[in-house]
Amino acid sequence: MDISETLQTLYTATVEHDDGSYQITVPEREIATGTIAEDETYRVALISTAASDVDDTETTDSIQSTDDADQQQEFEGPPVEEGEQREVEIENLGEQGDGIAKVEQGYVVIVPETTIGDSVTVEMRQVRENVAFADVVEHNPRGEV
Repeated sequence: MDISETLQTLYTATVEHDDGSYQITVPEREIATGTIAEDETYRVALISTAASDVDDTETTDSIQSTDDADQQQEFEGPPVEEGEQREVEIENLGEQGDGIAKVEQGYVVIVPETTIGDSVTVEMRQVRENVAFADVVEHNPRGEV
C-alpha cells in the first residue's frame, strides 16, 4: 500500500456508537503536538485490523501487512532516538521556514536552516511521539540520500 506524502498522522482508534452516530476519537496528543488542528477538515482513511476482515486478495493482504507494521511501530514509539544520525531529504518547509523531512511511516523530522531538496545528515536533538527536531551535521550532494 502506498502512503501519501500528505499523511499528517497515523494512530489506532476504535469506532464508537453514540446516540445513533458513530465516532472515532482523535488522541489529544495529535492536537497538542500541532499535527492536526481543532475545527479543521481532514480526509480520513480507515484500515481494518481484524484478521477476520482479510480476504484472499493481494490488495487486502498488502493492507493488512502494512497495518500490522504500523501498529507495531506505534507501540514501540518513535522510529528515531535522541542523538541518532540520519541522512534525510527535505521535502517541505514548515510555517516558520524550517525544513521538513519524513522517515518511517511518515514520521516528521524538523530541520532548521534547510530548504526543499536539501540532502543532509542530521542528528536528532529532541524526539517526541509524533515529531523530532534535528540539527544539520553535514550537507550532502543532491541525490545522495
